[in-house]
Amino acid sequence: MSEAFKIRTKNPDVFLRVRKGHFATMHLHTNYFIDVTIQKMRLSEAKAVASEIAKHYGVNTIIDTILCIDGMQVVGTCMAEELTGDHYLNMNAHQTMYVVTPELVSGGQIMFRDNLVPMISGKNVLVLAASVTTGKSVLAAMDAVNYYGGKVTGVASIFSTVDECDGQDVVSIFDPNDLGDYESYKPHQCPICQKGEKIEALVNSFGYSKL
Repeated sequence: MSEAFKIRTKNPDVFLRVRKGHFATMHLHTNYFIDVTIQKMRLSEAKAVASEIAKHYGVNTIIDTILCIDGMQVVGTCMAEELTGDHYLNMNAHQTMYVVTPELVSGGQIMFRDNLVPMISGKNVLVLAASVTTGKSVLAAMDAVNYYGGKVTGVASIFSTVDECDGQDVVSIFDPNDLGDYESYKPHQCPICQKGEKIEALVNSFGYSKL
């Protein structure tokens, strides 16, 4: 397995762990594994990430609910606490927020049980993802919010390769420019495979499994 290294920011608590090599996701092959596991699960780093993302939403975006996908519940909770703090002008009516995790059903579709629907219906919803590459998971989340009567008011992530999803700007801390030579390919068009180089690991929002 290739060695991991860090992409740093001005904030010493906000950085990106990456590995360069040959990796496969559900939809793509890529030359980098973006490892955001610690940011999602370690409180100090989750708080730092949440604070960095919250800067984009503290002035003129109404957020009633943070919809966390890719295991972003800890970051979402920290972000809700940040945005409802005294140092932010809270624009929602109740000065509090819901932090919700969707339920995945067959085909990658998202549903909400009846007791969770009131946290989506009629609410301004921020979709919070770990990373956005193809955008399919975010689009599924946005479709679910719309279906259940909510309104998507933002999309945010730690890392993103896209600037927008379905007309919504994607706010991210890191993007491919931070890596310089980041590439991703459809599996049957992957030049790394064509060179005969084997895949190092299968990766998803939970982490990686070496092959």
